[in-house]
Amino acid sequence: MIPAKVISATAPAAALAGATSWQDAWEAWKAAFLTGEGRVVDALQEAASHSEGQGWGLVLAVAFDDAEAFARMFAWTERTLAVRQDALLAWRWRPGRGVTDFNNASDGDLFYAWALLRAARRFGVPAYADRARAVAGAIDAILVRESPQGGLLLRPAAERFSGPGAETINPSYYMPLALHALAAAFDLSRLARVADDGAAILARIAEAGLVPDWITVTPQGLRLPDTLSGLYGYDALRVPLYLIWSGRFGHPAVARARDLFASARTRGVPVRADLEGKATERSDAAGYRAVATLTRCTGRTVSRESLPPFTADQPYYPATLHLLALVAALETTDACVP
Repeated sequence: MIPAKVISATAPAAALAGATSWQDAWEAWKAAFLTGEGRVVDALQEAASHSEGQGWGLVLAVAFDDAEAFARMFAWTERTLAVRQDALLAWRWRPGRGVTDFNNASDGDLFYAWALLRAARRFGVPAYADRARAVAGAIDAILVRESPQGGLLLRPAAERFSGPGAETINPSYYMPLALHALAAAFDLSRLARVADDGAAILARIAEAGLVPDWITVTPQGLRLPDTLSGLYGYDALRVPLYLIWSGRFGHPAVARARDLFASARTRGVPVRADLEGKATERSDAAGYRAVATLTRCTGRTVSRESLPPFTADQPYYPATLHLLALVAALETTDACVP
């Protein structure tokens, strides 16, 4: 029997199931990026598959009420990436080489558990709830760590990223809505705490400028990492999407991104920038425009604005962000016309 708390978890975008144009977008995404065996393909990364892509794909399958696609993706993920000694996923698999890095990626695990939680209720499959509980428990036990500054941090992975008195984190791995949903469903209060502590860290960063791809937390404060990207880039682009999806429209990091995206109506969307907001790379991919539009149209001073039509004629990453932005818009606001 599926626990009552799982059944009462935040509902997916049920309206998607009956909308022809949106269903066409989902079918186009599947045709472009999903194999028959359930593997989500990232062509620009040597046709690799990773836990992030599987987790995102599974969240979308629930939103589009596609139990068959969900079952295929779940089966491939369990068969191929669920190879660690704990309940977390190996983060990357490559054709002809298999799993090439057995370390996990915390965002992939988080979306995987959240997708399973939603699917347990949507499709009435108790086994999905059982697996969600196991993954959520592993996130809580392995990936949530005391911060050098107090509070809790979400580690990017079980291995690496930690040094003497310092923890390097990826701000885009924090998805407050997912963390709170798992916390409520499985009585894992630390997941709710780490969601709120993470949002507080993002707010502190945003006081000074844009949120970077990576940041290092030390007892003395926050600093840019020595080797990883300390600029706004393709990772940090997800931060406003996740905060908006979590209902935090007025978060300082969203406000910073809103300012950055103000020029994207007439020029390409900034996908790389310094922390002062000077764009160093722009893209016209529809998926990035969808994230920028969602960020703008949830501002108090902006009138309703339409998300761009979906196209599969873009790489896996912006295409997937495009559908995630659509689901986020439908679940949180009527200000962004899909």
